[in-house]
Order: sequence, then C-alpha cells, then structure tokens
Amino acid sequence: MIIKCLLALLYMVLGGVVTLALVVIIHLQNRPNLKLWHKAYLDAEFTADSPVSDFDGYLAQEERLFAQLNRQVLERLPASDRVPINRYHRGSLTDPGRWEKNWNRTFELTTPAPTAGVLLLHGMSDAPYSLRRLGLDLNEKGAWVVGLRLPGHGTIPSGLVRLRWQDMAAAVRLAMRHLRDRLGDKPLVIVGYSTGGSLAVGYALDQLEDRALPAAQKIVLVSPAIGVPRLAALSVWQARLGRLLGLEKLAWNSIQPEYNSFKYSSFAINAGDQVYKLTVTIQNRIHAAQQSGRLKDFPPVLTFQSVVDATVSTQAVFTGLYNRLAHGENEIVVFDLNLHAGIDNLLTTDPLERIAALHADGNMNYSFHLVTNENPASRRVRVVAFEKDKPADFAEPLNLTWPDSVHSLSHIALPFPEDDPLYGITHTGPNPGIQLSKIVLRGERGVIQIPAAEILRLRWNPFYPYVRQRVIRFLGL
Repeated sequence: MIIKCLLALLYMVLGGVVTLALVVIIHLQNRPNLKLWHKAYLDAEFTADSPVSDFDGYLAQEERLFAQLNRQVLERLPASDRVPINRYHRGSLTDPGRWEKNWNRTFELTTPAPTAGVLLLHGMSDAPYSLRRLGLDLNEKGAWVVGLRLPGHGTIPSGLVRLRWQDMAAAVRLAMRHLRDRLGDKPLVIVGYSTGGSLAVGYALDQLEDRALPAAQKIVLVSPAIGVPRLAALSVWQARLGRLLGLEKLAWNSIQPEYNSFKYSSFAINAGDQVYKLTVTIQNRIHAAQQSGRLKDFPPVLTFQSVVDATVSTQAVFTGLYNRLAHGENEIVVFDLNLHAGIDNLLTTDPLERIAALHADGNMNYSFHLVTNENPASRRVRVVAFEKDKPADFAEPLNLTWPDSVHSLSHIALPFPEDDPLYGITHTGPNPGIQLSKIVLRGERGVIQIPAAEILRLRWNPFYPYVRQRVIRFLGL
C-alpha cells in the first residue's frame, strides 16, 4: 500500500513537471518570430582558432565580416522588415551608417606623442560605442586608444549563439600586442565595461602566468562582470532543450526588434552562459593566484559600480576581487541610491547595508568611495571616502545633483554622459538618428514588443564628469 502511494505521488510530481515544462515551452514559442538577423550565420567572424596572428589580420578579417553582413543581411532584408527603427534597414533612423563613423567596428584614436596606450573592452551584446566617449576623453589627454570590437558583436544577434569567451580573450591578446608594438615602453591600460571588465581581469591573470604578454600597468572597470546570478548556469538547459526538440526560439533569452544602432536588443542564451563560464573561470584563477602568491603582482584597479545592478553582482566585486587583492593601491567607487527620491519604504532591503557589511571588519585593503546625497533632503551629491585604518570623515562635494525622477543608476548607465547623442538626455548637437533616452511611450501594457522595463532603465550617468575625472587622475594623464 505504501509503495503504491509513493508511486502515485511520483507520477503526480513527474506529471506536474512535464506540464510545467510544456507551459513554459508554449510560452517561449509564442514570442515573436525569429528574423533574418537571428538566423544568418557569418562565418567570417574571428575565433580563437582563426589563422590570424596579429591585429592587422584581425582588422582584415573584420572587414570581410562586415562585407558578409552586407551581402547576407542588409541586401536580403525582406520588405516587411524595412521599417524606420530597424538598424538593418539602410537609411532607417537606427541605421549605424547614418553616423559619421560606424561605432560597431574596432576604432583607433592616435596621437603624435602618446603618453599611454588604452584598450577599451565593451560588454556582452554591446559594441565599441559604449566606451566611445571615455576613449575620446582619454585621447584628448594624450592616450593612444583602441576600442576593440569583440567577436560576435557589432553585426547581428546570431553572432552570440556560437560565441565562446575564449574567442573574445584571444582578440584581447592581439589588441594588447598591437598597442605594445605601437607604443614601445609606454604604459598600457585596459578599460573594461561589464563583460569587458571580466576579460580585462582575465587578461591580467594571463599576464601573471605568461610574462611574454604585454603587461597592463593599470585596469579600470565599469560595472564589471566579476560575478553573475546563478540562474545563468541553469538557463543553458533551455537552449539545449530547444536543440533537442528543434525549437529555435528556445535558444533566445529575449527576442526584440533591433532598434538600437550599437547594441543588440535580442539576447541569446549562450551569451549569458559564456559570461557565467568566464566569471567562474576567473574566480578559480584568482583563488589559485592568491594561493601561489602571484596576486601580489596584479595591477592596480579602479572600479565604478552602482549599488544596485540587475545584470551583475555588485557584492562579487568586493568578495570576488577587491577583498583578495594584495596591495592597497586599488580604488572602488560605488554610486548609492538617490536618498532624495523617497523610495525608502518601497525597498525590500537596503543594498548599501550588504556592501557595508563586507568591509565592516576593518580588513579593507583598498580605498572605497561612496557617491551619495549630501543629506536626504538634498539632491546634491558628495563623495564619502573610506580608507584602510582611517575614519570615514572625508567628504568631498561634487557640485553634481540627482536628476528629477531618477532613483538610482543602472548597470548600463555608467559610461555614458548626460549629453551622449544616443543614450543621453541633453544632447543638443546634430543627431543622425534617434535619441533613445528621449523616447517615452505611454499606453496600455503588452501592445509594443519592447518591454517597459527596457524603456524605463536609465541609460546615462549624471555623474559621468566625476567618472572622467577619476579615470584621468588614476591613469596619471
């Protein structure tokens, strides 16, 4: 009798699991149909196995890649997809060709007498545009700048389906050798944004093991992917189930119109899986370098991070990197919530409390700077400095304020100034396309394909002038 009851319970559980799986599959299959840019395969993309030995070869292959993009996608676009906000429709408002430069491609900013070389690494699904403004600012201060287009990016979202993190890491090594060839013994720096941050850390670990690689004297990280939610490890099963059942849509976490000139709106499951694998690999390598004593030679790091970040783990920046680094030359800047926004009663927890607990024991071996309101009644901000063995009594006013109706920064906002022509809110100069932050769509929910959460997410940083100042000072420019 007991066995029969257990079997009945087992069948009920299995039936429930199968039913739930079917409901999820039906829901995912009811999403918008995949387009040409989700399905086309550009085999001219660089991989770690490509027969490319230098940066010039990388650029030549990139040239072939974009020619292939034109032939296989832009020239074959169905009439139904030739709409004003499709980046793959030539002449549309979001066509990258409208800009004076296609910022989806690798760019190089030279200078007659460079004082340093800077390699810019963008994030997953992004493009070199994301660090364009910081690159221009550093070039103005005498740096020779390379904005690297990472493999799988800048073309079509299907590039993320087959991408491996090793492909991106191989491209980083080529770019660093190129800077060393151009600049000789001038100091080299890597600036990494989001996944570009984890690639920067990974390269520095590579160099600790292989001294033949050009060394990065300093590293700047912006919203770095040091740790990501564990859900990324589980979501890969969705893509595997899709391959098993022949359901192509299951390979995608999101399927959206491609309305952004310099960032994919659709996101492949594999992309999140590669970020997860990269961060796990880096954590293991940091631990090994710490155990062997090599971590003492890790270059000084400056990081900018929002206290709230829906893409990466803010806490992992402390627990996975800063609390392990050996010397005290490292700095981290955290942007607090807007205390003047009056959202205290709407918060489930105070995110700053979790971070404060990470260095409350006094073992902090780095400088921690908090950008926060001067007081809860003011939108003006100040920087409060916490340094090892020193009381937190240093506060510097910034002459910057929180904008109205903004309660926090976001993962994607940090590298973009208020007047960015694509993401900013105050740009007044000529704009070749549309300014995404100025788009406000009000109406009934579920009508348009772009999620409301994407429209509401802050895309620019009101404190970018402070970011710029800190980076220039940290790099000695």
